[in-house]
Amino acid sequence: MADAHRDGPRVREMSMIRKSLVLMTIVLIETTTGAVSAPTESAALFVLEADVFRHHVDFFNTMEPENIVNAIPNSAAWDWMVANVPFFECPDKSFEEIYYFRWWTLRKHIKRTTDGYVFTEFLDKVGHSGKHNTISCALGHHIYEGTWLRDDRYLDQYVHFWYTGHDGTLQPHFHQYSNWATWALYRRYLVNQDRAFLVSLLDAFIKDYQAWEAERGLPNGLFWQYDVRDGMEESISGSRTAHNARPTLNSYMAANALAIAKVAALAGREALAQEYADKATTLKALMHELLWDDEAQFFKARFPNGALADVREEIGYIPWYFNLPERRCAAAWKQLTDPQGFSAPMGITTAERRHPAFRSHGVGTCEWDGAVWPYATSQTLVGLAHLLRDYDQEVVTVSDYFEALRAYARSHRYRGKPYIGEYLDEIDGTWLRPDSDRSRYYNHSTFCDLVIVGLVGLGPRVDNTVRVHPLLPTDAWDWFCLDGVPYHGHTLTILWDRTGAKYGKGKGLRVFADGRQVAASDSLGPVQGELP
Repeated sequence: MADAHRDGPRVREMSMIRKSLVLMTIVLIETTTGAVSAPTESAALFVLEADVFRHHVDFFNTMEPENIVNAIPNSAAWDWMVANVPFFECPDKSFEEIYYFRWWTLRKHIKRTTDGYVFTEFLDKVGHSGKHNTISCALGHHIYEGTWLRDDRYLDQYVHFWYTGHDGTLQPHFHQYSNWATWALYRRYLVNQDRAFLVSLLDAFIKDYQAWEAERGLPNGLFWQYDVRDGMEESISGSRTAHNARPTLNSYMAANALAIAKVAALAGREALAQEYADKATTLKALMHELLWDDEAQFFKARFPNGALADVREEIGYIPWYFNLPERRCAAAWKQLTDPQGFSAPMGITTAERRHPAFRSHGVGTCEWDGAVWPYATSQTLVGLAHLLRDYDQEVVTVSDYFEALRAYARSHRYRGKPYIGEYLDEIDGTWLRPDSDRSRYYNHSTFCDLVIVGLVGLGPRVDNTVRVHPLLPTDAWDWFCLDGVPYHGHTLTILWDRTGAKYGKGKGLRVFADGRQVAASDSLGPVQGELP
């Protein structure tokens, strides 16, 4: 795997300068008293002006009293965001608002502990959490979203907490829930190119994988899991007692094996790389053989008696999150836009709406039998983006992605204000957990990563090529701009300006690295260029 560009002196020098500037700003922001003296100008922005978007954060800070405070209080939220996050502008101001709201909420979950920084899932203490109120269920989502922060310390320390923070080994509650953290960390490497950090965790990755094999391996080579340990309790096909082989953990394990193979190759451990590449290949084949239902054209859970579940569930789209399915499986996505399948007014349902057991478990105990879960929506939208970019298919279109993402953004409302909770009614968008410290600002999904990688289309890569492939219908927006994106030691700006009048940088789709244009096109199709 080539990574000579990453080791170039210019990239290393720029990365060090960027990190030094960020650290100096963050030190000013994060004091033990919550005092803030950081500047509000961001040297990372090339086109946008940060202060234009400050009104979003000012409004968020007034929405309700701040009764739970972690590392960065509301009073420091704006300066922290200026120092850390990419800025985004689009004509749909409601959509734009949710982009900044999700960064604002993510910051609430950054907790400074005796073990370094961690991310929480719930702000309030919950009984099923472990040390520091941490839960591993959404760890992959935390890594995907946190990848785009300029300060690497947050994720670096959080990851070490999970993989090596318990007397040098895995946290005891790491396997309380399924997760794809090893894969997520490899994808993060494709953005920040921190090879040393990733390789230093290789042995921990192997321990993690081997532990899953011992705990959840089946004689047929697949993995089993309870739905509740997928974080998906009360599902139609699930169980808290039966050893069902589910598309969830099997997809995660195939992806984690592939990631270990890639990290082992970076470390020069070729035999190990081949061993885990073979594991990934074998598991992928078994998923097609044993979890794919030819009649239903869908990936399903398989029961211990050998029967496949009689229901299509949103977990059947998870294999595309990691580009695992064969081309023939693309027919599964017909169900995404079918009102009897997964399409509902307020989002993508977690089970097909035609099934007799749809929404049959009542309300109030975390049902995954049909209600809309942001956790699952995030996974499905990543998979849909991969299908649109990486597969030759005619089942779904860019418009389907755009409309699903807009519906997801619309669901972020409660009493007329931005909100993110646990799960919601698929028809009217009612949040199905009471507005409490448990559910408010629930850190169990992604949104900003879906904008950066999905909608705008920045595809993380190992080489020096920057490729952008927006998933935006040509007639949807006349302009947008994503600015201040940390990538391979550079700062990227990606903009679409139909006429060139909005940003004054020329018409069409344009990509800049450190203020220098590296790619351009008159259309919204894929574009690529070489980093400086």
